[in-house]
Amino acid sequence: MSLISQNASSRKLAKVISKDGSDGGPHDQKIEEANALDGSDQVSLKKKKRRRQSDYDEEQEKNEMKKLENFLFGSLYLPLQFGEEGKEEMKDLTHQDPMLFYMDRSADGKDAIYEENLESQEDSEDDNHKKERKPVWVDEEEEKIVIDISKIGRLRKLRKEANENLVAGTDYISRLRAQHIKLNPGTDWAQMGPNLGDYSSDNESSDDGDGVVAAPGYTGIEADYDILRSNEDMVVKGGSKLLPGLLDYSRLIDANLQEASNGPINSVQFHRNGQLLLTGGLDRRLRFFQIDGKRNTKIESIFIEDCPIRKACFLPDGSQVIFGGRRKFFYCFDLVKASVDKIGPLTGREEKSLEVFEVSPDSNTIAFIGNEGYILLVSARTKELIGTLKMNGTARSLAFADDGRQLLSSGGDGHVYHWDLRTRRCFHKADDEGCMEGTALCTSHDSKFFAAGSSSGIVNVYNRDDFLGGKRKPMKTIENLVTKIDGVKFNHDAQILAITSSMKKNSLKLVHVPSFTVFSNWPSPKQTLQYPRSLDFSPGGGFMAVGNAGGKVLLYKLHHYQHA
Repeated sequence: MSLISQNASSRKLAKVISKDGSDGGPHDQKIEEANALDGSDQVSLKKKKRRRQSDYDEEQEKNEMKKLENFLFGSLYLPLQFGEEGKEEMKDLTHQDPMLFYMDRSADGKDAIYEENLESQEDSEDDNHKKERKPVWVDEEEEKIVIDISKIGRLRKLRKEANENLVAGTDYISRLRAQHIKLNPGTDWAQMGPNLGDYSSDNESSDDGDGVVAAPGYTGIEADYDILRSNEDMVVKGGSKLLPGLLDYSRLIDANLQEASNGPINSVQFHRNGQLLLTGGLDRRLRFFQIDGKRNTKIESIFIEDCPIRKACFLPDGSQVIFGGRRKFFYCFDLVKASVDKIGPLTGREEKSLEVFEVSPDSNTIAFIGNEGYILLVSARTKELIGTLKMNGTARSLAFADDGRQLLSSGGDGHVYHWDLRTRRCFHKADDEGCMEGTALCTSHDSKFFAAGSSSGIVNVYNRDDFLGGKRKPMKTIENLVTKIDGVKFNHDAQILAITSSMKKNSLKLVHVPSFTVFSNWPSPKQTLQYPRSLDFSPGGGFMAVGNAGGKVLLYKLHHYQHA
């Protein structure tokens, strides 16, 4: 407390005493008490001032820290509030005088609102061009450093000349960025086209067009409005024609790279979802892989102690896997319950091998090849024998047709049998031209075509309706292989036919079915397939898996098909 304030307080006390009318006595005692109170007030006021000063210093320190944090990391303590600027503008407008008149500029045939939007857009674009982003930090060492790109193999692709060795640091960085852009192109659909023009009201009115009007601030041409008219470009287009000659494909990492087989791969098949692949072989293991073409993660491996696997396949509904070998029983693996059931021997039968079988497309019937030309029909639901069929010669191969209502078979007598599974009778039998012993059969998904392979390496392709109508001449006879045909397989749209033989290296041919010509660039001379023993196409045709005798499952991407 200052001296002025102390004198003022003492004077006030003197006035109070003088008003009481006397000096000394009790009045002197009151004055002493007032002076004591003044001393205590001075101490308390000093404490309050100190507190206020400390609080003010702390507040200032906090504000400075917030400013520093906002400067370094953005507006952390002042979040953006949408609409506040508009409110302030409205407040400013309300304080101004009301408009006495306004200009109607739409009389000349142009929309004033669109012109104002375009003007504001042009102004914003000019501002954006003026504001160029600069690098936050520049390394001065980049200009001084020199890099030898000829010593490291993966950097040699950055050379512009064959004898180029040393490059500057800045040049090295620019080349790396150019290489990255080359390998990882951007999304073209997200880029604005160079021919996009500004909106102009001089164009024809909406009465002459389709009534589509661009929103303010957006530009475009007539082609941009097609997305509102049709979803043609968004829907997956089916039925695209595959051209003959050269097949556009690429080799991916092996499907079973994470766990290769110790024996030949006798079966590979894709699940109906196109992402799950099963493999089975003589190492008595059934493996499942998730196919993505990059990692091909192993999901499950099942060891069967008493049965080397000769064939394994999914039921078409995807719920179970049937597999067997040279045993009088077979196995069923339930994908939902993750349990393996051993089934057999079949009642009343003495077959010692159930290694060759086919599953009907409707998942109702499993057909096994038995002894002495018998074909065993087993219910896929109860796993019990429900009937038998008898050929004149030995049975070698089977194929279902007409959604599982018919069955084709061939064997030692060189004939192709057609069976009606509803009556369990053969309704057609005919010679396979030039065939002494049939070894492989396959039908297309629509049952329009079927291919028959023989022990001499010849594959005949027939139109099934013509064959049943009495025409014995095949549509095409394929003679590219000279050893026994072990497998034939159509892809999902019957534009590719694969034929394999395990008796000779690289004995795998892909046939363009519409032209019946072999793709000349398959297999590549730089790659070896070894001895192919199994093959399958994914449901969408995008992947092709080939199992060989070396225990590997080779995976290929067919670029004509966009989906697995």
